Amino acid sequence: MKIRQIVESKVTEKRSRFMARVFPAVSLEEVQVEVKAAKARVRKGRHHCWACRIRDGEKLLEQARDDGEVGRPGTVILEVLRRHDLEGGIVVSRIFGGVKLGVGGVSRAFRQAAEEAVEKLGR
Repeated sequence: MKIRQIVESKVTEKRSRFMARVFPAVSLEEVQVEVKAAKARVRKGRHHCWACRIRDGEKLLEQARDDGEVGRPGTVILEVLRRHDLEGGIVVSRIFGGVKLGVGGVSRAFRQAAEEAVEKLGR
């Protein structure tokens, strides 16, 4: 299912804030524009992790980036897109709250932020 609208969610975990944005995209260029916009929108964000699934003719192109964050959050976000069979993108920006979450905590927080945004789509 193609994502048709922009939806956002926010999650706080041990003072770190995770802002997720689900958005429609039909090309990698559109994804890059959205990631750049997230960096401008969330200026205090240390990491802007993203994933996308884009249909290129008959092929489905999947990409994910961790932006230097631990716990492979780009892959975690991509799994959310796969599980819901969505085409488009998700970017999650993290503002560090001063408390290290560990690899598992980081992965769970990115997943929760992405899942909450997808749930708001209403499908």
